[in-house]
Amino acid sequence: MSRKLSGLAVLTLALCLLTGCSALLERTYSTAEPHSSKFWESEAAGTLRAENHQDVVNDLLLLVGRHQETATLRLYDFKSDLAVADTLEEAAAEVQQETPMGAYAVEFITTSSHAQRGYYEVAVRIGYRRTLEQLQAVVNATSPEALYSLLAAALDEGKTELAVRMGYWGENGGVRVEEAMAQLREERELTETVPWVVNYYPAGENPGLVEFLLDPPEPEEGGEPGADGEEPPGEEGESSLEEGGDPDGGAAPEDGEAPKEDPERKAEGEEKADPAAPAETGEEE
Repeated sequence: MSRKLSGLAVLTLALCLLTGCSALLERTYSTAEPHSSKFWESEAAGTLRAENHQDVVNDLLLLVGRHQETATLRLYDFKSDLAVADTLEEAAAEVQQETPMGAYAVEFITTSSHAQRGYYEVAVRIGYRRTLEQLQAVVNATSPEALYSLLAAALDEGKTELAVRMGYWGENGGVRVEEAMAQLREERELTETVPWVVNYYPAGENPGLVEFLLDPPEPEEGGEPGADGEEPPGEEGESSLEEGGDPDGGAAPEDGEAPKEDPERKAEGEEKADPAAPAETGEEE
């Protein structure tokens, strides 16, 4: 009987394989769903939702990533106007001051809330100091060791700025940044050019984004003093010529001989004219 049962089992397995039942043993699944996020309201297009402080922070970061200037938020499970105001203020400050993209791109965040039935509706406005193209050009790097190759590629492509978002900073991140720049500038014979400008966002010991300005404007120390230095002498010269009769004016002798000769010629002309005048009147009489 056992031989018969084993034989039947082998035949059954063979029949299953022949009829396509192997698909039951090995199957792959794929699903297609419309793009959505738990932060978006399902029934209100373009409206975000939040239930706590972290949700508000995530909503604001989502807007910053899209470079969106205005939006509407719906806050649920907030019990008072004061709680909403405190949460909005703290979340906006955290995004702008403590997150890499917020510190790099955001100029200001303003909010105004109105109580509705079951939620608070918040109007958000974000001002940016970086363009959408600059945000899209931000490069991701795992650590500062990648900065040398990224800077070299930026120079090869003729870029004037480079923004790198760091996944890991480490204790000597700033030192490695300086070493990478010094090595590359020496190899490219750029040591005599204007030094590159480096900005860290957020500023502190553990920044998450580093910005390099590879073509900063040259210092205007040589031009501004010259321009400022030329204007005051010109003004003094004009004032001295207009006043002309002040003996204490230091600019009159510097302007040349004309200011000195004019009063002498006038004096000589007056002395010659005075004696001649009575003589002529006498002859006429």
